[in-house]
Amino acid sequence: MITKDKKAAAIKLTQVNKNDVGSPSAQIAILTARINELTDHMKVNKHDFSTRRGLLQMVGLRKKLLKALEKNDFAQYKKVVEKLGLRK
Repeated sequence: MITKDKKAAAIKLTQVNKNDVGSPSAQIAILTARINELTDHMKVNKHDFSTRRGLLQMVGLRKKLLKALEKNDFAQYKKVVEKLGLRK
């Protein structure tokens, strides 16, 4: 479970203005933080299949958001990918 502090830090990393909490870039940052936590959990608990399913759903949602962001605002997409370390 992601804490409020980690969620706020993830949002702050990619937000466009100070009130930005629901933009695609902020949602991608939050999902990335949650995915990283669940990935660490899955390294320890290899047979936790319900968590694995949720993790795969989050990865799919992040992929859709990234694709939409790339299509609509390529400059913002490049910033988000660079800041979060995605698409190496």
